[in-house]
Amino acid sequence: MDGVLIDHISSWTWVHDKMGVNNDEAFELFKEGKISETEFIRRDVGLWLAKDPNMNIREIIHALQDIPLISGIQETIAALSDNGIRSVIVSGGIDVAAKMIADEFGFDDYAANSILTHPDGRLTGEGRVNVDLRDKGIVTREFMKKYGAEREETAAVGNSYTDVWMLRAAGLAIAFNPIDVKVVQAADIIMRSDNISDILDIILGVKDDV
Repeated sequence: MDGVLIDHISSWTWVHDKMGVNNDEAFELFKEGKISETEFIRRDVGLWLAKDPNMNIREIIHALQDIPLISGIQETIAALSDNGIRSVIVSGGIDVAAKMIADEFGFDDYAANSILTHPDGRLTGEGRVNVDLRDKGIVTREFMKKYGAEREETAAVGNSYTDVWMLRAAGLAIAFNPIDVKVVQAADIIMRSDNISDILDIILGVKDDV
């Protein structure tokens, strides 16, 4: 989702920018393996609560409503569906963003990370890791099993090092506007475009060849 469907580095960073905060320090600690993903989320949410101790999830949803999306999502999901191909989102981004995109464009399913709230919607300061950024292949394989898709019947699209294990879980790995060398090395196809529908020729072409 982040950097592929969303035309921004991440849904988390989008909210940070809206709140006027910066998570570079926590990001570097996570990349270096010095903090867990749960702690990474906790520090992100903590930045928001430091600005607004009573922040409500509705404010997060509102902030995400104008996040920029890549062109061609509707066309892409419709074409895949017409060809009997299911589409799912596997992301370390914010799950309310994934739900918004899935609902709007007709994705079959999604998995992303959660911001935990009190019953009235106020943020607790904690999050729940539903997608392990260090191995998105775990959730990818769960979706493959759920929908009865073999590895050779599965394509994955990603743009960063956190997508490597997701790409390796799939039979066809597409690096879409890649931002680091690791995802390039893991990909079968490298594509740079401002329209996600450009992947259709690759995916549907492979399907026709099977």
